[in-house]
Amino acid sequence: MKSNRITVLIPKRTNRLIYIFNHILKELLGLEPSYTTNVEAFKNTDEAKMHYGSMPLDKEFFISADNLLFERGIQEQELSWGQYMDLPTLFPSYNRSSVYLFDPFAASFYLLSRYEEYLPFMKDKYGRFPAGESLAFAHGFLEKPLVDIWARDMGKKLMAAFPDLLIQYTSYKFVPTIDVDAAFAYKHKGTLRTIGGYLKNLRDFDMADLKRRTRVLFGKEKDPFDTFDYIFDLHKRNKLKSIFFILFADYGTNDKNTPTYNRAFKELAAYIGDNAEVGIHPSFTSNFIPSKLKKELRTLTNTVHQEIVKSRQHFLILHMPSTYRNLLNMGIIDDFSMGYAAEVGFRASTANSFLFYDLEMEYTTSLRIHPFAVMEGTLRDYKKLSIEDSLAKYQSIIDEVRMVGGTYISIWHNESLSNKNRWVGWNKLYEKMIEYARK
Repeated sequence: MKSNRITVLIPKRTNRLIYIFNHILKELLGLEPSYTTNVEAFKNTDEAKMHYGSMPLDKEFFISADNLLFERGIQEQELSWGQYMDLPTLFPSYNRSSVYLFDPFAASFYLLSRYEEYLPFMKDKYGRFPAGESLAFAHGFLEKPLVDIWARDMGKKLMAAFPDLLIQYTSYKFVPTIDVDAAFAYKHKGTLRTIGGYLKNLRDFDMADLKRRTRVLFGKEKDPFDTFDYIFDLHKRNKLKSIFFILFADYGTNDKNTPTYNRAFKELAAYIGDNAEVGIHPSFTSNFIPSKLKKELRTLTNTVHQEIVKSRQHFLILHMPSTYRNLLNMGIIDDFSMGYAAEVGFRASTANSFLFYDLEMEYTTSLRIHPFAVMEGTLRDYKKLSIEDSLAKYQSIIDEVRMVGGTYISIWHNESLSNKNRWVGWNKLYEKMIEYARK
């Protein structure tokens, strides 16, 4: 009879080891692992078994262990590189008895925990960890979900060694998400910001924008950022459940949404909540004044009348581990910020969700991280790609996610679906992306 139980012999039990083994064996392969340090108990079990350690006992399913999962604290790692399945590997092993000539558990832990983001690095202008500083960028695997690839390969090897072992791989899903950084382009800005907009048009001699602003303000034309009915209709026709992350914060240099006290904005937020799930888009300022997030969550919750437990950072600001600790303290259980603004790719080398492991505190938290691999602003503003090349990039990433049974999470903004100014034609690209992602 098929069984999903597997016994794992380990030298000693550590939080790091249990975290990454549970992620790979339980979450990605659907197994029920039990851990033992008792050699005799391991030898006597009749179920599938794996040995993770320094030397094999006999000819069991043995994986040579690096020391990373038995360490505590954060220090520079002297990383060595190898290759497997034509892809780079970390933490090589020279034990020929091992199923792998690298440690897939240590390598996966290093990538998922974002170990490198706890080490010194050169920040970008917003204080973020840039993709260019990452190992994935430097070694050419940024667009490959290595953790998932290794896990699926391990599943095949385990099934070959134990034909009665029941492996249940993760299945592909598609979740469209929309960030609402600015609900309106011209309307409901307040007198001073409206005058400032006109002055900017005059300074730049932008008469086309000045005329459009006037038509919108006098009700002769719909505000170009008000694309919500179009989005809801498109998602409904495609039977998609979406998440909208709303910036609901005080005005600031990098937080320029409509004032939260504005009646039209509050009605819009409630309308979004009636048609989709709502998450918080924590303000840029909240990264430096954590109490701001509490106020933003309370105000948005009272407006949409639903519990807010999902989050994506405005500007994708992530400071390890303080950002995630702040979210946990505020009752957030799902975060969607794990990705890069300037590059396409898998920041944590996975297309599947995972629990946040706090490296400084050395424990597994309850915060689930949902990674994304591509944002429309990355393609348009950072990479300067054409619509045709952007579609090809979307298809490439979706293919990678689909092959490992991951979740493809798209990031778009209500602004980018306006079919105006720099976003002309991108609404049609969005429709093509959805069509491809739903195949």
